[in-house]
Amino acid sequence: MAGDTVITVIGNLTSDPELRWTPSGAAVANFTIASTPRTLDRQTQEWKDGEALFLRCSVWRQAAEHVAESLTRGSRVMAQGRLKQRSYETKEGENRTVIELEVDEIGPSLRYATATVTRASRSGDGPGGGSGGGDGADGGRAGNVRGGSPDPWAVPVGGSDEEPPF
Repeated sequence: MAGDTVITVIGNLTSDPELRWTPSGAAVANFTIASTPRTLDRQTQEWKDGEALFLRCSVWRQAAEHVAESLTRGSRVMAQGRLKQRSYETKEGENRTVIELEVDEIGPSLRYATATVTRASRSGDGPGGGSGGGDGADGGRAGNVRGGSPDPWAVPVGGSDEEPPF
């Protein structure tokens, strides 16, 4: 949305994502990312930790289910989204305002870890939603790949005028 503040945060999850559903059936996952800046003290040649930022985050719909299934406490992640300000009243009647990150994209950081990516089937939500047919696991695209490879990201062997599988 125009005018929103988009930021990218790299840090570690402080706990497992909490997956819930709204009354209308939309999934939402909530979690906190802790990001601690480190600087090198050139005199002592030691790393010094700065003040940690704890940022509450939420992610919606199918991405929420993927986050809850894939990420756990301590996972180092990169998250990009829009800062949102929200006000609410506590049980004691106090008014509070919080700033949270509404996550658009999130994934594990591969700086200190490895990951195996499994492409999820489309469920019709999000841009270009809807399945392309087939068994749903690959959006019906595997038949377009020469040899019928089950790999949804496989590309056709060269020397052909056929369309790419996407």
